[in-house]
Amino acid sequence: MPLRDTSAQQAATDRTFQVDLRGLVDLLSHHLYSSPRVYLRELMQNAVDALTARHAIEPHGAFGIRLYADGSVVRVEDDGVGLTEDDVHTFLATIGRSSKRAEGIAEQRADFIGQFGIGLLSCFLVADEIHVLSRSARTPDAPAVEWRGRGDGSYTVRTLPASARPRPGTTVTLTPRADAGEWTRPAQVHALARHFGSLLRHPLTYDDGTGESAPVNPEPAPWSRTYPTPGARSRALAAYGEEVFGFTPLDTIELDLPAVGLKGIACVLPEAVPAGRRHGHRVHVKGMLLSEQAEEILPEWAFFVRCVVDAESLRPTASRESLYEDDTLAAVRDALAERLRAWIARAAASDPDLLHRFLQAHHLAVKSLAVHDDEILRMLLPWLPFETTDGHCTLDEFARTHRTVLVTSSVEEFRQVAAIASAAGLGVVNGGYTYDRELVHRLPEIRPEASVADLDPATLTAHLDPVDRETELAAAAYLAQARDALSVFDCDVALRTFQPASAPALLVDSREARHERTRSQLAREQEGGLWGDILGALRQEAPRAQLILNQLNPLVRTAVTIDEPELARTSAEALYGQAAMLSRRPLRPAESSLINRSFLDLLAHALRKDS
Repeated sequence: MPLRDTSAQQAATDRTFQVDLRGLVDLLSHHLYSSPRVYLRELMQNAVDALTARHAIEPHGAFGIRLYADGSVVRVEDDGVGLTEDDVHTFLATIGRSSKRAEGIAEQRADFIGQFGIGLLSCFLVADEIHVLSRSARTPDAPAVEWRGRGDGSYTVRTLPASARPRPGTTVTLTPRADAGEWTRPAQVHALARHFGSLLRHPLTYDDGTGESAPVNPEPAPWSRTYPTPGARSRALAAYGEEVFGFTPLDTIELDLPAVGLKGIACVLPEAVPAGRRHGHRVHVKGMLLSEQAEEILPEWAFFVRCVVDAESLRPTASRESLYEDDTLAAVRDALAERLRAWIARAAASDPDLLHRFLQAHHLAVKSLAVHDDEILRMLLPWLPFETTDGHCTLDEFARTHRTVLVTSSVEEFRQVAAIASAAGLGVVNGGYTYDRELVHRLPEIRPEASVADLDPATLTAHLDPVDRETELAAAAYLAQARDALSVFDCDVALRTFQPASAPALLVDSREARHERTRSQLAREQEGGLWGDILGALRQEAPRAQLILNQLNPLVRTAVTIDEPELARTSAEALYGQAAMLSRRPLRPAESSLINRSFLDLLAHALRKDS
């Protein structure tokens, strides 16, 4: 198809996007900013950036920020670099344009908090009109300029005599809407100023309409102050952590990364927290609070601390309520993780009491770290507590008593065998908890003389003493009836002697064995179909459970002499049910039914006998 002659086409016309300012403000309030309260942070942030630019011109000047709120207006005044009339048209009336990215200042990007040029719009979250009065410090002879922006997208600009703003700087005034009182009351403005600006490096004062100004940030950050002794410094940092987070830290860890201008503290939580639960951290950027829930500043395993830090080189996102994920943040996260490792190492080397209290509360966090960190593994594995047949103790203590350490694959398996294994002199560790089995298997890396093996049912039964042949023959009839009664559970029955004598029976049955038997049963039920062929191809010789009766137990010695078939079956079922309950694993419906039935049958037999 031939192309049409473009000369006959109408020339394209360039057009400008139209911005619905009310729609944009609604978008900011619902999707960018977490709360209307950020309006004050944005105003303070613009003031701080203006002061930063002013200091570039007058390095030794004494400049500050003043807040005023009396219930009818909110005003933020700074001694910053100020604006000319051209600046106002360029920066205040153009959405997305930031003075920090113009006139070569982008090269000094790290000196400024804000970079996106949309902060002033946040004021429309609480007011319908923004009044700005400014005078430039770069152009001292330029007149003061007044800008009024309205929520409908219109604005006016006019120049004023120098007397309208005698000193360079900027004053932003808001007349709050009636529905914004929650965020613009004098007490709330003061609270927000302290919340966001307590660590600002510039003087910040507040006037509630009485004419008396009070400092909002009278002291520098606690880690930047000097103290008479190290103990006084430690107590001051702990007190600050308690003030910020609401708990008394187990210890405080100073954080100092000069390469990115980061300083702060990590407060060690005094109590355990659920594994994987990550706390938010307070992150300030150049003194301004960025976020109280910055999870990304530390690795996932460091859930035993909460941090408050102030940094120079971290990049905020557009909302300035979280951190931009980049190489700098990744490097900071790694460096802070190393500081936490170093603190653990110091505690292990020089403060055993602190280490003990720390591990009591946070052993799971340390175990998760030790799995992947060889240095922490070598340093702390001997100190970590485990559940064993000798009670709760460290692997170092346990390995001194038991040259061969056996470890179970589940909590239920440990509970099945703990009492019998302990009586037999076997050293067994519960490997069913998160990380424990993997860590126990790494014990020989720390103690080469120790050996570790998974507990196999055959290992345990091999330590149970057989009964003499005469006793075995006398009990043969009962054992046959018991095997028949328990065949529905794929359970064999054997007679042994073991301690403690108070235990009538031991049920040896692993979760894997039960799964295999269930799969085999399903394959038998699906014979002939495609699903049956698939399961049949996977079928193995299903391992059987084993009920081991204890000949040392008086009840068992009586039971094996029963010659009444029904009573023998019932007693075997009751012994199986009791052993299953002692294993503390979930009972299958058929087992629950068996326990109820055997109890009622034995009760009925006893009542008939008495009558």
